[in-house]
Amino acid sequence: MLPAFLRHPAANPLGLLAAGAAGAAYLWTRNPHLPGQALPFCPWRRLTGLQCPGCGGTRMAYDLLHGDLAAAWHDNAALLLALPFVALWFAVRLRHGLAGRHWRLRLGPRAVAALLVAAGLWTIGRNLV
Repeated sequence: MLPAFLRHPAANPLGLLAAGAAGAAYLWTRNPHLPGQALPFCPWRRLTGLQCPGCGGTRMAYDLLHGDLAAAWHDNAALLLALPFVALWFAVRLRHGLAGRHWRLRLGPRAVAALLVAAGLWTIGRNLV
């Protein structure tokens, strides 16, 4: 049986938030624009030479952490545009968790389809330019 604090409805979103903060702290000390950094790579790009929808996300996050919005836009404009919506969605889900409701990372089928179409179009567009 899990301890009571792990069964609390806010445990999952707060754990995710803590993991994100730890990742941001680690990324703050690394520069993904330079070679030889201990950071993850994109397997899709390594196998095909093409950029996936998330390529540039680590560089974008680094640039945002250091206040360089123009460089973040250059690295991955689609992810940068999606960030406010993801943050709002996460805040609503966190509020539900703190209010004692069930925490679920779910999107409806239409939202999933829209995200997949947008990701596909972004992938095609960024590899054609």
